[in-house]
Amino acid sequence: MNDKTKILFVCLGNICRSPAAEGILRAMAARRGVAGSIEADSAGTYGGHAGQLPDTRMRRAAAQRGYDLTHRARQVREADFERFDMIVVMDDMNYEALHRLAPSRAAAQRIFRMTEFCRRHPDRSYVPDPYYEGHEGFELVLDLLEDGCEGILEHIGKEKAATCKR
Repeated sequence: MNDKTKILFVCLGNICRSPAAEGILRAMAARRGVAGSIEADSAGTYGGHAGQLPDTRMRRAAAQRGYDLTHRARQVREADFERFDMIVVMDDMNYEALHRLAPSRAAAQRIFRMTEFCRRHPDRSYVPDPYYEGHEGFELVLDLLEDGCEGILEHIGKEKAATCKR
């Protein structure tokens, strides 16, 4: 049995929100000493940016917070539903697109909204796309992603604790 929890973050183009979430979760897991039990990746519902690094503005904003974003964009694949335990999307458009792509109901149950894990931003129902926003848009997205990634790590910790008690 593999006790590693595998998480895929998904946004539209895989150049802003999802690679930032991937980088944030990896950094947080490393700081907490649980990096070996978590695998993170990201993808987009749109494949037009495949192979590209994250948006320069997102990389710059993330670097100011200590995150190094080196992921190369890729499009989400049906096989991702088998590979990942959790697929975490940034907005309703991505949520609906992945539900259409899911090969089964069981696979669709692995899809979550990022904001389901946010504790400090309970009023947010999605993570906005900062692509056409200024610097403040990227900062807001990073605030939401940090909040959500903390919630994801807490969720995983509770699930692993519950599994150990069985």
